[in-house]
Amino acid sequence: MKRVITYGTFDLLHYGHINLLKRAKEYGDYLIVALSTDEFNKEKGKTSYFKYDKRKALVEAIRYVDLVIPEESWDQKVSDIKKYQIDTFVIGDDWKGKFDYLKEDGIQVIYLPRTPEISTSKIKKDLEDSNQKKI
Repeated sequence: MKRVITYGTFDLLHYGHINLLKRAKEYGDYLIVALSTDEFNKEKGKTSYFKYDKRKALVEAIRYVDLVIPEESWDQKVSDIKKYQIDTFVIGDDWKGKFDYLKEDGIQVIYLPRTPEISTSKIKKDLEDSNQKKI
């Protein structure tokens, strides 16, 4: 069985997230999503609209996803890869080159293009702009 892992916050779940997860699953038989915890997001200077438990429930409901685990630090990737016997690491291409060091352990690293017209940041900005127009 070929195992794939990806990482992310997956806040305000949208079709760009679904596209990423669908394409990630195409690289293997079993897809693990390491979902950033609220505490880790705070460390990164991010705040999610939905708390971890809600985001986890949403991601678990996606048919391409086999397992959701918490992402609690930047450096857990190497231990996750060993623990879950990962063959392929997949992430969005905005991280291009950042995880190439994983290749040294024989892991296939894939940087997938984002769905260009949608992102959580865009949704938040559009909502903010829309609210400012109402004022």
